[in-house]
Amino acid sequence: MTPRADIYTVSPDIFKAWYNFSMLVEGSGLEKPLLELVKIRSSQINGCANCLNMHTADARKAGETEQRIHLLAAWHEAPCYTDRERAALAWTDHMTEIATKRAPDAVYEALDAQFSKEEQLKLSMAINVINGWNRLAVGFNLYAPELGWK
Repeated sequence: MTPRADIYTVSPDIFKAWYNFSMLVEGSGLEKPLLELVKIRSSQINGCANCLNMHTADARKAGETEQRIHLLAAWHEAPCYTDRERAALAWTDHMTEIATKRAPDAVYEALDAQFSKEEQLKLSMAINVINGWNRLAVGFNLYAPELGWK
């Protein structure tokens, strides 16, 4: 796979702002393992191999188990996720596919039961960020060779 553009240099001011925003959201205070699950789930939906490769590695570093990483595609049926994680994953599914899934009241109510209003915004921003990275990576054929692509 050959990258279509070097997004890091073609518009450095825009890229720097995007990267800085991403880092601000990353450091928002939400649990690192939860954020990695959200990133993996969104990347599964969007078919982003680069982000799946990156965030499964990051999830392992954050203490996530192989079982929970592998079951994420079927999180609805897997009993190993907490109610808080389930609410975040449902919100991720709906926000990632908002054009077709919308944001139904039942999904929001589950989110509201587990997350403060501030956390809801932080989580929503994290979902927006990973969706943005997925679209950049898929659209521009980006990959991080240092992550062990073979």
